[in-house]
Amino acid sequence: MKITRIKIYKTALPYVGGTYIWGAGNAISVATASVVVIETDAGITGCGEFTPCGENYMVAHSEGVEAIARIIAPALLGEDPRQVSKIERMMDHIVQGHGYAKAPFDAACWDILGQVTGQPLWMLLGGKLTDGAPMYRVVPQKSVAETTAEMAAHRAIGYQQFQIKVGDNWRLDIDRIEAGVALLLPEEKALVDANQGWRVDNAVRVAEATKSLDYILEQPCKTYDECQHVRRHAAQPMKLDECITDMQMAQRIVQDRGAEICCLKISNLGGISKARRVRDFLIEHRIPVVAEDTWGGEITTAAVAHFAASTPAEFLINSTDLMNYNTTSTGIGGAYAKDGKLYASDTPGLGVKADFDQLGEPAAIYDPDYL
Repeated sequence: MKITRIKIYKTALPYVGGTYIWGAGNAISVATASVVVIETDAGITGCGEFTPCGENYMVAHSEGVEAIARIIAPALLGEDPRQVSKIERMMDHIVQGHGYAKAPFDAACWDILGQVTGQPLWMLLGGKLTDGAPMYRVVPQKSVAETTAEMAAHRAIGYQQFQIKVGDNWRLDIDRIEAGVALLLPEEKALVDANQGWRVDNAVRVAEATKSLDYILEQPCKTYDECQHVRRHAAQPMKLDECITDMQMAQRIVQDRGAEICCLKISNLGGISKARRVRDFLIEHRIPVVAEDTWGGEITTAAVAHFAASTPAEFLINSTDLMNYNTTSTGIGGAYAKDGKLYASDTPGLGVKADFDQLGEPAAIYDPDYL
């Protein structure tokens, strides 16, 4: 089997809530999805997606997939997409770093491998160890009244975990945390996510002011070292997110016992192949994880759902249904949400097909005629 054509698509994903506000003054109303479609001489097609949470989230950019495709796509033509490790090594050899832009190519190859073998991705990743991943739902930065109303609305449709966005004004954040935690039922959890937004001194102020409250403190400051400083003052478990970008950071966290929970965004880690290795390493050292990604539609959510399904239930804190954060789609079929849980498809591969009606015309095509 050989790769015969690679297409890159772009589409807008408007946020269902209007404006999504997070961290230190960040706001997004429309995300830009990049979808990679890999065609083969066997008539089997695979797809992958990368969507950043805004143009300046981490080092990722919505133009990154198009840019890297100009470099790696010509080299991938003629290669066997079933050899996912070889494809991963080729991409890393051609371009150092920029894993988020390689991630959809990696996913598309896993999708093809699953279809060829007749197995869903969760089977290829080790089997179904979680049948229905518990989901959290984001509550973006809003007034206290709006925060509590949104939590109640999410609870009504089955969510039991709530990620309360903070990070802009630490004084107001304390009020938001107190109000949100007060609403929790015995079986519910709150994650308070600053998305790197607080300075260390203000993060310490928040930690000290909320010592008596039961919640998970997520990525209070920008760097790992800053978060460790805050951790010495916080009574709550700490979840690290944006600073987890590779195996080296995972190894450092294990060595330091630097977090109680690690959030694994597939794209931030460079794709399914790398994310799987990081996950398995952390779980081997008994650190639970979150399975998610930076943003995305149906294709991204399918990958996240398979990643979650192949994670041991006792070490999976939660996941999320990114597709339901948008008013438009990137794919048809795939993962689905029910009663507060995310389920992966049992269909071979990712179990999702690119929604070409929504995606429109490709932004770029690479095939032998192009070369």
